[in-house]
Amino acid sequence: MKVTLSDEAMRLMGLFDELAEVSAKDCLVDDGRVVILVPAGEMGKAIGPAGKTVKQFEDRVGKTVELVEDADTPSAFVASALAPAAIRHVTISEQDDRVAYVEVEEADRGVAIGKGGANIETARVLARRHYDIDDIQLT
Repeated sequence: MKVTLSDEAMRLMGLFDELAEVSAKDCLVDDGRVVILVPAGEMGKAIGPAGKTVKQFEDRVGKTVELVEDADTPSAFVASALAPAAIRHVTISEQDDRVAYVEVEEADRGVAIGKGGANIETARVLARRHYDIDDIQLT
């Protein structure tokens, strides 16, 4: 699926690349936060020592910043997108639609869903854009 980014998302990705020296793969922007998709294996560099890079980026953009690490497989990506929730297992069903069924620790359901459903919706958007997953369901 081809991803079309807004001018603001492209500007923020460029700024993040400049600060973190990590090439962001995607960017979601809403009123109060920015979500940056970083390449697999680059999360530590993207965060920076003691979170310094993320903090600098937040200060520059005036929004909360969340990072999601890419993965090699769709199921690993879904688990990464729902972090820090404790995920037991992800199964991708490919019957009519491509749906990721996620077994999450009961104590972490709220973390996976997020305030107002923000975390799971972010995971759904990114999974749709990068892995053609139509939906994510918690089990």
